[in-house]
Amino acid sequence: MANQESSLQQTPLYNLHQELGAKLVPFAGYEMPVQYPLGIKKEHLHTRQKAGLFDVSHMGQIRLKGKRAAKALERLVPVDIIDLPEMCQRYALFTNEQGGVMDDLMVTNAGDYLFLVVNAGCKAQDIQHLKMHLQDQCEIDVLEDHALLALQGPKAGEVLAKLAPESKEMVFMTAKNLVINGIACFVTRSGYTGEDGFEISVANNDAEKLARVLLADDAVEAIGLGARDSLRLEAGLCLYGHDLDNDITPVEASLLWALSKPRRAEGARPGGYIGAETIMAQIQNGVDRKRVGLKPQGKMPVRDGAEIVDENDHVIGLVTSGGFGVSLNCPVAMGYVPSELAKEGTVLQAVVRNKKIPLEVVKLPFVKQNYYRG
Repeated sequence: MANQESSLQQTPLYNLHQELGAKLVPFAGYEMPVQYPLGIKKEHLHTRQKAGLFDVSHMGQIRLKGKRAAKALERLVPVDIIDLPEMCQRYALFTNEQGGVMDDLMVTNAGDYLFLVVNAGCKAQDIQHLKMHLQDQCEIDVLEDHALLALQGPKAGEVLAKLAPESKEMVFMTAKNLVINGIACFVTRSGYTGEDGFEISVANNDAEKLARVLLADDAVEAIGLGARDSLRLEAGLCLYGHDLDNDITPVEASLLWALSKPRRAEGARPGGYIGAETIMAQIQNGVDRKRVGLKPQGKMPVRDGAEIVDENDHVIGLVTSGGFGVSLNCPVAMGYVPSELAKEGTVLQAVVRNKKIPLEVVKLPFVKQNYYRG
């Protein structure tokens, strides 16, 4: 255990987390704050009502440079990158030969380069994947010297506008180079809580100064990974390693909206990415299983790994994310069920501690997404 702890990395905000009384836990190779003295429930509600500041510096930040970068990246994702407007962002997926999802990521056209944000647990694999397929076509820079902060919540726009008035011009999934209290930042209006907000890439040396400036606003509290997970679950957003993995395709994950029309069979640039044959066939013919929202009856949370069974106790599916929906004051979950049982209102059963808990298939998200679209 001592060796494991000593091998953990720290983000540039590590000292600030300790100063703020964070409970630090190992996560994706880093010592990360799971919660602060406020506690996960209050941190969750504060983010839904005002603004929360998250340290997400453990995630990977990568720049792809070169005239052919967009065309090259399209070989790895089923997403329209070539026509992504400058200073706009798009959700994307690295896919494997079987059509499974290797990782989900955000791609921003920053003008003279593409800016990628990938999951912490997948970044080593993603960097290797990019180098294997793209290094002869574009320059790949991993931003080890940059931190990433997420300011999320209905007050986030108001808070940032006080420090950088140009941020008011930004809408959901757009980007800008901003100077925030004298600090140069690359900012996207996005996040993973379902709320309006921003992700701010900043040099490691300036990260703590920036965090302190944002936390000085009465509307902002430091929020840990515990609340980040409950917020993203309520927003119906996938967590890689749980709701997405190498054996789950985007179609099965109900992410059709993320598969750009120009890359589909009837589009201007159909296929051409890894796993395209499987994914395009699934779009046309359907899939045997689908990700759905699940609402357990009663107060007991149904967590990931719980088996979903039919009336004869045959296992027919699996819960992949589950917990207590703090905003709704009831348990919520997501999981995979046979497509014929994915209709809203269908009642299934999950097994928790040898007890069967009724689940109703419901529409996602559980909490209305609050993105600022102008």
